[in-house]
Amino acid sequence: MERNMNKILIILTLVVILLSSCDSQCKKEMSKLKNDIEMKSEISERNKTNTKAFFKALENMDADAVVGLFAKDGVHINPYASGIFPEGTKGHDGIRAYWEPVFPNFEKMEFPIKEIHAMEDPSITFVKFKGAIKLKNDAGWYKNDYYATFKFDSEGKIIEYVEIFNPIVAAKGFGLLNEIK
Repeated sequence: MERNMNKILIILTLVVILLSSCDSQCKKEMSKLKNDIEMKSEISERNKTNTKAFFKALENMDADAVVGLFAKDGVHINPYASGIFPEGTKGHDGIRAYWEPVFPNFEKMEFPIKEIHAMEDPSITFVKFKGAIKLKNDAGWYKNDYYATFKFDSEGKIIEYVEIFNPIVAAKGFGLLNEIK
């Protein structure tokens, strides 16, 4: 985040320098550029905050909070479900039906974020994170590495969440290796 802020400050400083040496048309264009940069930065930061809120809602095992972060027709996609895990779902009812039964199966869920980036399109974030899920009855921890993309609408609601995980690690962790398709 600090690196992004430094880049923005450098760009804004250059804009100010250029504005001081421009004619009125140039100043209008530079001012528009400055406003566009500030707007994209605000959108990026809002969406990174909402991405973090998604993981916090999972850690709190709060299905209402998870659903509330999605747009009405938002989708959750698991491209590497491998025939064992759900491929995803769509809409508030689907998101609730996906997550609500998950939470009672575990004692604790942790999703520490290793990297989070706003993309060139500020409506998209990319996240690299760990998953550590404590199984009930002292059965240990399931751990996996994840990558995800989030796409947000203009109001900051998730319209697409794509979760990429290692299905072999997941199948092994849940004793389902023989079921991989």
